[in-house]
Amino acid sequence: MVFDKKGNNPALAVGYLFKGLKLLASTQLRTFIVIPVLINVVLYSVALMLGYYYVSDLIDQFIPGWLQWLSWVLWPLFFISFIIAGFFTFTVLANLLSAPFYGKLSAKTLAIITGQTGASAEQPLARVMLAELKRAGYLLSRALPLLVLSIIPGINVIAPFLWALFGAWGMSLEYMAYPLENAGVLFSEQKQLVKSIRLGALSFGGVAAMGLTIPVLNIIVAPAAVIGATIYFNEVRKQGLG
Repeated sequence: MVFDKKGNNPALAVGYLFKGLKLLASTQLRTFIVIPVLINVVLYSVALMLGYYYVSDLIDQFIPGWLQWLSWVLWPLFFISFIIAGFFTFTVLANLLSAPFYGKLSAKTLAIITGQTGASAEQPLARVMLAELKRAGYLLSRALPLLVLSIIPGINVIAPFLWALFGAWGMSLEYMAYPLENAGVLFSEQKQLVKSIRLGALSFGGVAAMGLTIPVLNIIVAPAAVIGATIYFNEVRKQGLG
């Protein structure tokens, strides 16, 4: 399989996410959206409660006494890093629980936009969960060094920017995975395909990640991103090449 270079266009890529938001209202997709939305409601509510009660105290503990005079600069940077890291973690967990439904949502979306019922076939549950665990492991192995960086005074000033870039890349991999898995593409090849349209993918993933940090909106962003990524995939894959 090969992706067309037009997929590198940021405006085009972000547009697919907004198309996904519009398709959320489709009655044909409603069955595949309800349960993931309920999962998101529960998990993001927990994330907000934990953030409200613990993040402020946790951040204060990581600012050493000799840097208290810089707390007005460091505190916002710590806060942004922990918020991004926290929501990224909860997003990966939510997607892990919702993976079987997202695979079906992607398959149904592709059938709708192509008009072909056999355009895509969701994978067996065991394969879906294994793929999701592999992806979560890949993202976790890169998130942990960033988390360490976030608590090192001085160096952590760049952490929010690195988290934002990592979040964009992680979300692009996460949501493009569903249509790719339905097409029989394994994780190692998925990474190479997404890298081939890196700029567009980062733009798509970046806007999705931003949406996931906004309370209430984050409940519907994930299924919209699955739908949008499926439209993205359908538009940029070169026909006749798999």
